[in-house]
Amino acid sequence: MPRQEDAMPRQEISAWRPAVPGVVEVFHARFTEHAYPMHVHDAWTLLIVDDGAVRYDLDRHERGTPDGTVSLLPPQVPHNGSPATSGGFRKRVLYLDMTQLDASLIGPAVDTPDLADPLLRSRVGRLHTVLADPDGALEAESRLAFVGERLRGHLRPATTPAAGAGPPEPPRDVARDLRELLDERLCEGVTLAEAARLVHAHPTHLVRAFSAAYAIAPHQYVTARRVDRARRLLLDGMPPGEAATAVGFHDQSHLTRHFRRIAGTTPGRYARSRAARGAF
Repeated sequence: MPRQEDAMPRQEISAWRPAVPGVVEVFHARFTEHAYPMHVHDAWTLLIVDDGAVRYDLDRHERGTPDGTVSLLPPQVPHNGSPATSGGFRKRVLYLDMTQLDASLIGPAVDTPDLADPLLRSRVGRLHTVLADPDGALEAESRLAFVGERLRGHLRPATTPAAGAGPPEPPRDVARDLRELLDERLCEGVTLAEAARLVHAHPTHLVRAFSAAYAIAPHQYVTARRVDRARRLLLDGMPPGEAATAVGFHDQSHLTRHFRRIAGTTPGRYARSRAARGAF
């Protein structure tokens, strides 16, 4: 006779709230039999299914998640959900607040909730990976900005400039301005939203301009600068754990991961090489 727990439907749940503005919750789940009743959320539900499929009803229309789609369920619109295959489904969900997508997009999302867009799906998947990293907030904000831009492109028709509009303002060196800000706030960090306000540029434009100017994304620049500063502190004799927090990493393990990738060795070995040479 099987044990009681073996007879229960298989479920795997993981949920957390990252320190990334605009993301209310991250939710990963595998369900074999669970069916959601009709319910609503006060946030946008951005859903990708990695295994199996989900069927759901939205605004009295039956919908589904065929292979490779991204589903966007709007806030305050009732929906349900259940497995569409015998093996259940495995999904990853982001709940986004109204700063990411405004209320004017609810109607278009009700009409077309399932988007067949491989680039969007790839961006959403990568965003999930980055959101699991406590030191990945700036990268997550950047990736979220591009996800939001892509979603708005699906839901909102392109607008044309108004007739009689004056010539565009001359371009500013927003890449340089952002680099100076990142250098100034290297240890404590700065969110992409705050940087956009201070530099007076849209977040996606800010990331594109910086990447084009310096051939490196803003979050990669910050990580490299922090590792570089940690090297100096290690050579000055500071222990790796203290150096990690001094330069802005979450903890020593995160410093070690990035240090090994950039410097080709661990902070501990790097510090010991200094000691081996008789540095005092």
